[in-house]
Amino acid sequence: MNVEFDFADDVALVTGASGALGSAVCATFADVGATVCATDVVEPDEDALPNGDRIQFYQADFTDESEVESVLDDIVADHGGIDYLANIAGTWKGGSPVEDTDADTFDLLFDVNLKTAFLASKHALPHLRDREGAIVSVSARSSLEGGEGDALYRASKAGVRLLTESIAEENAGVVRANSVMPSVIDTPANREMMPDANHDKWVSPADIAEVICVLCSDATTVTSGAAVPVYGEA
Repeated sequence: MNVEFDFADDVALVTGASGALGSAVCATFADVGATVCATDVVEPDEDALPNGDRIQFYQADFTDESEVESVLDDIVADHGGIDYLANIAGTWKGGSPVEDTDADTFDLLFDVNLKTAFLASKHALPHLRDREGAIVSVSARSSLEGGEGDALYRASKAGVRLLTESIAEENAGVVRANSVMPSVIDTPANREMMPDANHDKWVSPADIAEVICVLCSDATTVTSGAAVPVYGEA
């Protein structure tokens, strides 16, 4: 079965747009007709964001509330509102047990993974309510249980999942909020980090982006507060 979506006249805000998954999400929204407001603390590579006519880049640090407020004001002024928020900004750091992990790692992971999702959601929600829109945030499969060496990453991604579930409860019937849970995403950085892994089992950013698009679409109007696995065989 072929599925087609038409997001013409809709506005999608994507955080972490300069990364592999963020750029794929931007491209997918643009491909189905949305106007994409791509945001990141760093500018994307020249070829990272295709469909240039549909994608407008806004540089901002989403761990800084004043910058989030400012860029949201700019986006609404430029495009009239926001229909969808994709909280893609995130990072991974691990390799040490808790007793050997410094507090700076805590700040990094909770700022980039959880604080960005909180601040983006906080300031987008009034606009999303106006249009009965949707939020999709990126949690992680590893957030479902403890593990060795990356406790703070797991904890921060569990926070994303629980934040999303709470937003869904608080906005029931008005704004849908769901999360996706990747395992290992097939990116150049992950291949370099794990060269001996079976890369064929990893899920591509484009495949995850399609799920995010579906969760924003009318095909899932009865779905909110869900944590959707997107790890395939990984």
